[in-house]
This record gives sequence, structure tokens and C-alpha cells, in this order.
Amino acid sequence: MEGKEQTPQEADMEPVVTSGASEAVPRVLSGNPQNLSDVDAFNLLLEMKLKRRRERPNLPRTVTQLVAEDGSRVYVVGTAHFSDDSKRDVAKTIREVQPDVVVVELCQYRVSMLKMDERTLLREAKEVSLEKLQQAVRQNGLMSGLMQMLLLKVSAHITEQLGMAPGGEFREAFKEASKVPFCKFHLGDRPIPVTFKRAIAALSFWQKVKLAWGLCFLSDPISKDDVERCKQKDLLEQMMAEMIGEFPDLHRTIVSERDVYLTYMLRQAARRLELPRASDAEPRKCVPSVVVGVVGMGHVPGIEKNWRTDLNIQEIMTVPPPSISGRVSRLAVKAVFFGLLGYGLYWMGRRTVSLVLSLPAAQFCFQRASGPRPGQ
Repeated sequence: MEGKEQTPQEADMEPVVTSGASEAVPRVLSGNPQNLSDVDAFNLLLEMKLKRRRERPNLPRTVTQLVAEDGSRVYVVGTAHFSDDSKRDVAKTIREVQPDVVVVELCQYRVSMLKMDERTLLREAKEVSLEKLQQAVRQNGLMSGLMQMLLLKVSAHITEQLGMAPGGEFREAFKEASKVPFCKFHLGDRPIPVTFKRAIAALSFWQKVKLAWGLCFLSDPISKDDVERCKQKDLLEQMMAEMIGEFPDLHRTIVSERDVYLTYMLRQAARRLELPRASDAEPRKCVPSVVVGVVGMGHVPGIEKNWRTDLNIQEIMTVPPPSISGRVSRLAVKAVFFGLLGYGLYWMGRRTVSLVLSLPAAQFCFQRASGPRPGQ
């Protein structure tokens, strides 16, 4: 993806048909449905879709409307990732506008949450196992993998507090998009290994220690009211301001850069659509598209800010080489890890030998071995 414009990633879940249009199309003449051509059948389904599309949709207050240069419309739904209200907002928006494309704040490394049911996700989100740690380290490296596990621990803490699996709004978007004719489903977030590696590279050693310490000991109770209040822009901006003051580089890589990436992917999706032609002799007809974006509320201000600016995602897709302090800290972490592992094995082995030697059977064997042999 580096240095080249690519279309948004499509979730490899179900067959997706090319998107339809968002303006009036020629009506199909009544007749025998079996005699309809492919173009006529497409136009008929498209006309049904447009009839269900509202010109002035009744949208939730969490929706921000953006317009592309070619007239395509983008409805960005700002969500809280642990929220039943956000799920309802997403479903209502998709039903009202009947989009041609739905873009969600997921990447290919997190698309599995679309396949799982709520109970499985709830169980998976609560468990932070050694297997998950090994997988994270293999994908992202040692430091980035450990940081990912700490953030998973935070997610597990919220899941346990609320009894609700994350990403419900994305699963709702996937389900509703499958009901809209000719609607594509795109993955619009930057790959998570790139985000973690850039975040770790941006922090100093002591910032990494401070962040890890805060994440390890996060145990404050969280209520559903706290999550719903995150949908208010003023509260969220206040939280972001506090975060910027402590970890400005972390905010840049995890929030600001992903704002740019999400904006780029939404703009890629919001392109004029070409209507099918009965023959090559017919002139090409293109119409504006309708897109629904489903993102966390914290990304909405950044998407609005970047909507009219020239974007280059090549820079934010590269991972800078580790600095000298980064290499030293990584070696130190490895040395401490293997040192503690070696000491733990030594202590366990010594303790086990002591326990075995204290058994009556072992003492009896030693006495027999040290005693005089028969015939001597």
C-alpha cells in the first residue's frame, strides 16, 4: 500500500456485488421478468433501492454528513465501541440512506470479530492468554506485542465491567449492509501492526515504562453511563486533551494518523459510480455515491478536519527503524525476561529436588545406598 493509491479493503466474508447509484435511473418497463436483460434487472433492483433511500433521512445526532467534490455523500456515524445505542444508530443510518458502500474502523487483523457471535466474543475478550501473547509478539515484535497485550487487558477490563463484547456496531453494520442491494463492505482502518510499531517507535524508554505501568494497574470501575458519555464531543475532546499533555506522540500515531487514514479510505469509497450500459455504443453515465462510515467518536473531528485537505498515506504507512535507545531497551527487556525465566526455573528445580529428597522413600534409598553392602 505504500506509495500507491489503493481502493479500500473489502471484508472477505460474503459475496459483494458492485455498488449501485444514488440518483434516479431509467425505469424498467413492465413485462415478463424472465425476458429482462442483466442491465434491466440491475436497474430494477437499483430503482427499488432508491425508493427506500430517503432524500432527507432522519438521522441520529451522532451522524456527521460530509460531501465529496463530485457530489457523493458520506454519513459518518460516531460510535462508542461498548454501546447498545451506537448499534441502533448504525442500523438506523444504513436503513435510512441505503448506502452504496459501508466503511468500518477495522483492518484485516481484526475482521474476525465480524464472524463471531456475541457469546464467543465476550469469552475471547475476557481472556488474555499466553497463546495470545505469543501471537501478538510474532505479528508485531516483542515491544509492540507486549503493548498490544496491555491494551487487550484494558479491553478485557471494560468487557468484564460491562458484560458487553466490543465492536457490536461493526457487526451491526455488516449485518445491515448485507440487506442493502449492491452495497459493498470495506475495511477502512490502518493495519494494527503498523499502528503499534509506529506508536512504540515514537515513545521514549521511560514513556513506554510509564504507559505500561498505567495500563497494568488499570482497575477503576466503569459503568454504562460512562461509555455513553463518550459519545459527547465535549467530554471526548477533554479526555483527548489530557492524553495529549502526557503522551503527545502516542496521540499522534494512534489517533491523528488514523484520522488521516480513515479519511483517505472514506474518500476512496466516495467515488462516482458508473451505471451499466446495454451496449458499448451507449454513453457512459456516472452518478454520485452514498457512503456510511462507522468509526469511533474520537475520530470524527479529525475526519472533518482532513476532509478537504490533500492526503498522503505513504508516510504514515512506513515503520521507522528502531533508535539506539530502542534497541538497548529491547535488549534490556529480553535480558530481564530470560533472566527471570532462568531464575524461576532454577528456583523451581532446587525446590523440587529438596522436596523429593525429604520424602521417606528417598531417604530410605539413600540409607541403603550409603550402608555396608552384604558380604563386606
